[in-house]
Amino acid sequence: MGMKKYGRFQLPQPSVGQIIDDRKETRSRLEIMKAVTIKAPGDASVLHLDDVPEPIVAPGEVLIGVVAAGVNRADISQREGNYPPPAGAPEWPGLEVSGLVLQLGMGVTAFTIGDRVAALLPGGGYAERVSVPAGQVLKLPPNVELVDGAGLIEVAATVWSNVFLLGDLRAGETLLVHGGSSGIGTMAIQLARARGAHVAVTAGSAEKLAACAALGASILIDYHTEDFVERLKEEGVAAHVILDSVGGSYLERNIRALATDGHIVNIGNLSGEPATFDFGRLMAKRGAIHATSLRSRSAAAKAAIVESVRENVWPLIADGSIVPVIAAQFPLARASDAHRLMEGSTHIGKIVLVV
Repeated sequence: MGMKKYGRFQLPQPSVGQIIDDRKETRSRLEIMKAVTIKAPGDASVLHLDDVPEPIVAPGEVLIGVVAAGVNRADISQREGNYPPPAGAPEWPGLEVSGLVLQLGMGVTAFTIGDRVAALLPGGGYAERVSVPAGQVLKLPPNVELVDGAGLIEVAATVWSNVFLLGDLRAGETLLVHGGSSGIGTMAIQLARARGAHVAVTAGSAEKLAACAALGASILIDYHTEDFVERLKEEGVAAHVILDSVGGSYLERNIRALATDGHIVNIGNLSGEPATFDFGRLMAKRGAIHATSLRSRSAAAKAAIVESVRENVWPLIADGSIVPVIAAQFPLARASDAHRLMEGSTHIGKIVLVV
């Protein structure tokens, strides 16, 4: 299935040989690299490109020459001082990258130097190089451009672990995605449709809803003008799984839109609001509410999710059933502009930084 790439501009993509040669030159200097650091908590202007130490490759890890890094809402929370990195992670942001394998730690046999890969990180992706446990790295399918690969692994792991492993969405059921045009939303639509489910989405403009429809969503709800609870009633459906990053007052409405034995999966609280709900209504539906986070999981838990993604999601990317939806590319030095675009919420799909 083809999909328009929104707002893209092309940047040169280095070859395997170029990246490896650049690494040799850098190591011969001071073993430093460029990374986007946070001078102090604040707005996008606090992001700066600085010299930092190159990561040390521990046993079981893979050193990756970063070609691109995905931008995520969690990066903005970290920049604002509200989401510190886990212990042991780099201080600079970035939860996913694509690039080329430069070095293998002791005991790593699944990769070779020069492999095209994507990796899930606890942090540190806004940089020229990252070292990451091999269990959190996947080889990219040949049909995926290296830069586009930076926008795949975090959303694939988030959607697969929450909607399918936790929410148990099945063929013929209905998934409701709040923020259907986001990076996570565009992955959720495609993955649910590829596995035979129906998809309803909320989004904030006609352009965003049209993009969701092109990806396979069948119930399109403009949250500025429609109540998603009433709209689902009009359609005669209830949601078996609801993927929600808004939180707050959406929780009570999600319960009213939920099918019997359904699952509400909260992966964020963009509203910043507390939530109250009718517990009796939830009990009557035998519903479940899950609040989850991917970043805080152990390396072993992330590796298990990544392996499940490799088995169940990666083949759908390899055969073209799921495609990367990239809103924009920015050079690494313009990370502030990338954050401003994300905060404006006008984009469709993923934003990536090109190193």
